[in-house]
Amino acid sequence: MTPLAFTGWDWAILAAYVGILAIAGYAATRRGIRTADDYFLASHRAPTWLVAVSVLSTVQSAATFLGVPDNSFRGNYTYLTSILGALLGAVIVSRVLIPRFYAIGATTVYELLEQRFDVVARRAAGLMYLIGRVFASGARLYLAAIAVSMVMFLDVEPQHLVIASFVLLLFGLAFTFMGGLNAVIWSDLIQVILYVGAAVLVLIFLLVKIPASIPEIIAALQNGPLGVDKLQVVDTSFNLTAPFSLLAAVTGLTLLNIGNSGLDQDTTQRLLACDNARDGSRALMASVWASIPVILLFLVIGSLLHIFYERPDLMATNSAAIAKTFQGEKITVFMHFILSEIPPGLRGVITVGIIAAAAINSGLISMSAVLVNDFYRPFAERRHSYEEAHFVLAGRLATVVLGLALFAMSIICYYWQRYSNLPLLDFVLGVMAFAYSGLLGVYATALFTKRGSSASVIAALIGGFLVILMFQGYVVDSLGLPAVLKSIAFPWQLCVGTAVATAICMLGSQDARSDQGDVHVKY
Repeated sequence: MTPLAFTGWDWAILAAYVGILAIAGYAATRRGIRTADDYFLASHRAPTWLVAVSVLSTVQSAATFLGVPDNSFRGNYTYLTSILGALLGAVIVSRVLIPRFYAIGATTVYELLEQRFDVVARRAAGLMYLIGRVFASGARLYLAAIAVSMVMFLDVEPQHLVIASFVLLLFGLAFTFMGGLNAVIWSDLIQVILYVGAAVLVLIFLLVKIPASIPEIIAALQNGPLGVDKLQVVDTSFNLTAPFSLLAAVTGLTLLNIGNSGLDQDTTQRLLACDNARDGSRALMASVWASIPVILLFLVIGSLLHIFYERPDLMATNSAAIAKTFQGEKITVFMHFILSEIPPGLRGVITVGIIAAAAINSGLISMSAVLVNDFYRPFAERRHSYEEAHFVLAGRLATVVLGLALFAMSIICYYWQRYSNLPLLDFVLGVMAFAYSGLLGVYATALFTKRGSSASVIAALIGGFLVILMFQGYVVDSLGLPAVLKSIAFPWQLCVGTAVATAICMLGSQDARSDQGDVHVKY
């Protein structure tokens, strides 16, 4: 079957979803927003369990809904190994970073660098975060636009992806602009319920559509094309091109998760919305454990899509038709199945789940917090005394400006991902390394040594970014660098970038304020 356009039932379900989110956003902000703390940190009143759900939603998003099935459709289950890196990263962030952030009453994570070095270092880190988050959230918006373009136009043509990206941008701005973080985390709860529920429905539907028994499916996956085991979980090889090997999990993927959970305002802002450091740490650990069944669910969906489209020997009488059905790009296989095989009504419910996973409001509110609190507010307060309402308005206007930056980046990502020919999951996670390599090097120096200065912080952030840039295919080809650089997986790129950034940052002489900047917390 070819993809079919939405019916009235499907559009009605989509409209109902918008209405539910609007009601949730209103209910979450009925107390009113009076201060910047209300807008950016939900007044530190967010329940621990809700923060855990919000972190889960933030970390996974469209990268999970489209990227994880794509990963197992193409390969195997080694992505599950990344959970080890997530757990190790969460333990380090919980014990080392979160207590320090609460001890100084941080609104953004980069305030710690002002105590350790000076305000220049804080702003340099904040700027690097903004650049990196535009890259990463722009890539996520691109993934989300793939799904919406398939719904609206039944293809992923460039002009249609632009329209889809803009629709998602308007959708994300609507809730972030009015309600701030409190509205965002409550909408995250609805979105997690919807996209996990939608995935369960797809799983059930696939099992019904595939005539083979579960033991037959497992046996077929264990003996995949060319004898490859598509159920392999652990890769113990030392392979620099494998992003999810065991060694990559305890090195590069652990660094990635430290960066994401502890140095990326997008995630850490939610952890700072808790009442205290202990609750923030618990929320982080709970989100990691909760991610395991969710990731497994989407991996199984990808495996079943492989059976449905690429194993006609298990599809009985309709094997020839099914084998010829999917002729598009692999990045659209999940959406192709939803739009061509799932009946109206149910199709609308599942598409709502995809759009829920695609929400970009989390990135907008975190970037707005950094732009206002680390840059605009110090500048404004040196010249005039403003009411808190002024900074709430500034935060809302910042979301619009930053949203347009994400929109532009999503368009760039369309060409970037096709040039690199990376799977969706590898592409999105790899983009995050641009900012994280420098930030990891700077914070390692700040927390564990007496070295560094504001000048070396700036140099380290730039150095880490440039190292990751040197691994990109278009840069390798343009500069005539060794072609092997293009094949090195993103966890190893992050290891190299972090090592270089740390070395650069430690070249700075000991700052006179470093002793004063140490924060000791009884945890």
